[in-house]
Amino acid sequence: MRRLFLIGVASAGWLFAQPSWPGWGNGDSNSRFQSSDQAGIAADQVPNLGLQWAFGFPGVRSMIGAPSFADGRVYIGTDNGTVYALDAKTGRQYWSFKADAGVRNVTIAGMAAIFGDQKANVYAVNGSSGELIWKVKVDDHSRALITGAPKVFNNRLYIPVASGEEGAGPNPNYPCCTFRGSVVALDAATGKQIWKTYTIAEEPKQIGKNSNGALRWAPAGGGVWNSPTIDEKRHALYIGTGDAYTSPAAPTTDSIMAMDLDSGKILWSVQDTANDTWLAGCTPQRHGENCPKDIGPDHDFGSPPILQTVGGRDLLIAGQKSGNVWAHDPDKKGAVVWKTPLVADTTQFGGKIIWGGAADRQNAYFGLGTGGIAAVQLLDGEKQWFADLTPATAAASHTGEDGPLTAIPGVVFSGGWDGVLRALSTANGKVLWEYNTVMDYQTVNGVAAKGGSMGAAGPVVAGGTLYVSSGYVGVKNGMPGNVLLAFTVKPGRSQP
Repeated sequence: MRRLFLIGVASAGWLFAQPSWPGWGNGDSNSRFQSSDQAGIAADQVPNLGLQWAFGFPGVRSMIGAPSFADGRVYIGTDNGTVYALDAKTGRQYWSFKADAGVRNVTIAGMAAIFGDQKANVYAVNGSSGELIWKVKVDDHSRALITGAPKVFNNRLYIPVASGEEGAGPNPNYPCCTFRGSVVALDAATGKQIWKTYTIAEEPKQIGKNSNGALRWAPAGGGVWNSPTIDEKRHALYIGTGDAYTSPAAPTTDSIMAMDLDSGKILWSVQDTANDTWLAGCTPQRHGENCPKDIGPDHDFGSPPILQTVGGRDLLIAGQKSGNVWAHDPDKKGAVVWKTPLVADTTQFGGKIIWGGAADRQNAYFGLGTGGIAAVQLLDGEKQWFADLTPATAAASHTGEDGPLTAIPGVVFSGGWDGVLRALSTANGKVLWEYNTVMDYQTVNGVAAKGGSMGAAGPVVAGGTLYVSSGYVGVKNGMPGNVLLAFTVKPGRSQP
């Protein structure tokens, strides 16, 4: 009976009878773009968006979960591990499911909701009832976790695995470091593992002990923080990899990597930043025994490459924490086609492009942790415009647009650390509409709720409604919150 829930997840697995946004990237290419008919909101209607409903999440402090939408329902995970299914029009709750740890992304596959948690468990639940279909653990490392959304293709699930070992590593009592990032392929109907490929091929080996007697290991790192990008034509998937935890940095860290969909074989890997070895808290001034000899700039890829066709060829467009945007050629083993810096100094500590951009047929759009949004031309990487966004006065210390962007024809949406949801013109970066989410809300479920910073979870547009979660603490001590907001076009009405 379990197979019935997932039957029909063919080809891309994203085909629904109604408008949908069934996973993080809204399709195989991870472009986070929604067509006019699917969006149900035209660019000239955006200034008339108004709040339709708000849903409050009990026991939640940081909205890490990104909404997904399919068949008239919104699915979203929370930092306490509870996953919800809501009515898209009213916000009424259909069901909730409790995972073992926090859940960032939900992917809709046929009639099932698929998600991973912060303990590296993957779940398939019945999208109608919330009943568990299967649950598997994809990595036994004590620090392993899943942040990127599972991707579904041809009745398989592709799961990215990252870790929190970057934070644990500097502890002198911790045996540093043994985690290697990976992608795991599962049978969508049963959860059975088909293959697992590590981003660092060499297994960690003991290289000594520190003065506390804790074992030291290497190599380690290369976590996969992002949702895989699927290339049906080349039968490949693409990921961006994280930095190394131990020296010397493996050549597959801070890289764009291609794997065969059937076997998991690494087809090619291109490193965009070499020698980037980093652990949280390690600096040239604070250099514990577990810290790498040379502290890297932390320039890993938190976001996946976007697969787009331009000028008669396919390109992989990847935004990096350095502030560089790269274009790689999948037909030439990932060769770099162009590189565009969006900040003045791309050698400084990471944090410039974090969770990802969006792309239409002409441009890619990226928010910057330092503030503002930029557009670059897909063909040659030429910067088209830069919008320098001023934070809301009451949240002046909360700068930056770290969260993933979302695009519809003529408009790009972004949620900022200052709690302001903005819509910009894709032609010139002009702000068309904004809504300050930092307030208390009367919710449809009667739970006290407030908005705050927006970071890891980006906006979603489908079926005439714009959805966004508000209240993200993250690594920049953002303003906490616990609300999901739904906006629809209301002629003559703007923010109260």
